[in-house]
Amino acid sequence: MMKKLALILSGITLLTSSAAIVFLNFNPLKSSGALEILEEKFFPQKNSLPENMDRVSMVAVGDIMLSRNVGQKMETKGYEYPFAEVKNYLKTGDIVFGNLETSITPGRIIKTGETNFRADIESAEALKNSGFNILSLANNHTPNFGQKGLIDTFKYLAEVEIKFMGAGKNESEAYAPAHFKANGITFAFLAYNDTDVVPASYGAGASRAGTAIMNTEKMKADVIKEKTNNDFVIVSMHSGTEYVALPNKSQIDFARAAIDAGADLIIGHHPHVVQSAEVYKDKYIFYSLGNFIFDQMWSEETRRGLSLKITFTKKQIEKIEFIPIKIFDYSQPKIISGDEAQKILNRLKLPLTEKNYIITN
Repeated sequence: MMKKLALILSGITLLTSSAAIVFLNFNPLKSSGALEILEEKFFPQKNSLPENMDRVSMVAVGDIMLSRNVGQKMETKGYEYPFAEVKNYLKTGDIVFGNLETSITPGRIIKTGETNFRADIESAEALKNSGFNILSLANNHTPNFGQKGLIDTFKYLAEVEIKFMGAGKNESEAYAPAHFKANGITFAFLAYNDTDVVPASYGAGASRAGTAIMNTEKMKADVIKEKTNNDFVIVSMHSGTEYVALPNKSQIDFARAAIDAGADLIIGHHPHVVQSAEVYKDKYIFYSLGNFIFDQMWSEETRRGLSLKITFTKKQIEKIEFIPIKIFDYSQPKIISGDEAQKILNRLKLPLTEKNYIITN
């Protein structure tokens, strides 16, 4: 239950030479007040859970695009160049999750301005070496190079032991969950792609590789099934209006339906900017984490993203840390702090107001 969360503090809790880790107040009963950044160390409150209780940490990031200008940087500066400034942070997660918006398949150079994304084979190993162990492929770019591009992507990710969901060689595989177990805690990850952002041909078929398309009734059945066998069900959705700060009706309806069915956390991608979040029935919905690795240097909003570090116990989410990032050199995210980090946190609009959402606690 969210009301039993041990973390009741807000602020910058750990300062190093290169990073600020930010905590948000996670008491759903506190529905008013501004999001503050406090420069003080975090000490667990007396009602925190026992230190010997098993925990699992998950790092979640936004859109990862390893093509176009990013791909050119990787080829000239090394395939792990985009991850260089955040690699140590990523590896603090037992689970490291993001949305891979690129097929991994041999092919031609992708030029600036193109919107069909392809990454070199070496990208899979770079993702693995940087900490990623689970990725969503339910988006509008993994199918850009057709059936071969998708099947190659599945192959190269499997070779480096990165789990994935949201796409598969057929419909059954595309909708199948990715399972993860650590410290005795079990997770099921499901991912879906909105019809608003992809052509019909990008959906998986009985004998056609593709992505899992957002279907509310099918998603609810998936969530109910997985919740009976796992401690946590996490739903990723690729949906929303690009470059817009608030979620649209499709996002809101799908995310809330997932919570109603038993999902524990919703993480959204696609808009390329950080969108608002909400607490719905004591569960957290993050509609868009924005870009994590992308070459959209043309605006501050598309350069800014948000990473989450979520700590799970067997029975609940114990805390969530908010780590603002900004992209440099058309490819490289760095953790940021100060006023610019605050601007990213403000986009979450937490605590929420009735003007934007109907909230059920």
